Parts: sequence; structure tokens; C-alpha cells
Amino acid sequence: MPFPPSPWHLTGDMVVSLWRVPADDLPTWPLPHGARPWVVRRRATLLTFWVDYQPGGVLAYREFLIALAVRHGRRLAGSTVAAWVDDEQSLAGGRALWGIPKELGAIMLSTDGRGSRGELTAAGMPPVRLTHRDVLRLPFRLPARAHLVQQLPDGTECRVPARISGRPALGRSRVTTGADTPLSVLARHKPLLSFAVRDFRSTVGS
Repeated sequence: MPFPPSPWHLTGDMVVSLWRVPADDLPTWPLPHGARPWVVRRRATLLTFWVDYQPGGVLAYREFLIALAVRHGRRLAGSTVAAWVDDEQSLAGGRALWGIPKELGAIMLSTDGRGSRGELTAAGMPPVRLTHRDVLRLPFRLPARAHLVQQLPDGTECRVPARISGRPALGRSRVTTGADTPLSVLARHKPLLSFAVRDFRSTVGS
């Protein structure tokens, strides 16, 4: 499946949540060579992203992505451990360019004046549902930078830089799903912090 070359310039809306979960409660997600979960006081840090990539970027699609904070050498980074998209170009490009383990799923993500709702359905797993309510909208744009450490299909390490700017809105989120599945770790805990990023513009890759 043809896909745009790196970097990808993307735009849209997203809901981000930060989780601190017991390290013993983590699923056995594979990590790149040399990476290990960043654990403080026996808790690991997860970030979840529900994203509506809209027309205006190189691709338009929806995504649910989970990143784990890891130690890689002496550095702190993120590593995508699970991701679902509703677009085959995004799936093929994410895997080939950056080693992001994307799978296909049906994703609904809607936003109104109060917040967002999302749902992921994919083969072999119960639906995952998001409810998010905006509490405090900030009247300015904020920039941020990050990088992911991934492993390409041939075993090569890949560092993925990302830049984003958008209008943040602090809020409250909840994720629900079936019991006894890898993603039920999100339903068993509450996010430490949740916020939406409206009208974002981002660049992924280099």
C-alpha cells in the first residue's frame, strides 16, 4: 500500500491521557532492544492518544495509540506498544517508516462543545470506549516536542521525532473495556491527567 514519505504533516483534534499504573499490571508488550519500562515507586507511565487526523494533513484517519515511557540507555523516551488506525495507508506507513505496531480497527471519535467520545472495535477484542469532558480551555496555543524509540521489522532501531502545537483543554477522561484483556489495565485505573488538544498541527518523522 503506497504511503506518504517521512515526515508526515498532520492536523486535527486529540485527547491525551497520562496513566501511572503498577508495573506488575502491565501487559507483556514487546519493546525495542535496550529499552525497559521507566518505573518509579513500582509504577510505570502510559500515555494514550485518541486522535482524529483531519483533511489538511498528508492523511486523514483516526487512531488510538498507547505509548509506554521507557529508559533507553541514559535517556527517557516513549515507545508505542499498541496502536489501531482505520486507514491502510497509515498502517503500512507507520510500520514501514517507524516500526509503529499499527493494526486495523473501526474507530469513532466525535467532539462537541463539552468534550469528546470515542470507540475502538477491532478483531479479537472487546470494544474500547472513551468519554472525555473539557473542564478548562486555555486561550492560546502550546508547542511540544517528543521522540519515540521503535524497532523496524528488520530489527533496526528507529528514533521518531515528533512536534506538535495546538489549543489545550484540561479535562477528565474515562476508558472502559472488557475484563481480562491487555487493555483492561486502562479500565482498572484512572488517568492521572487528561487533556484535549484542539486544532493541532504536528510533524512526525524527519
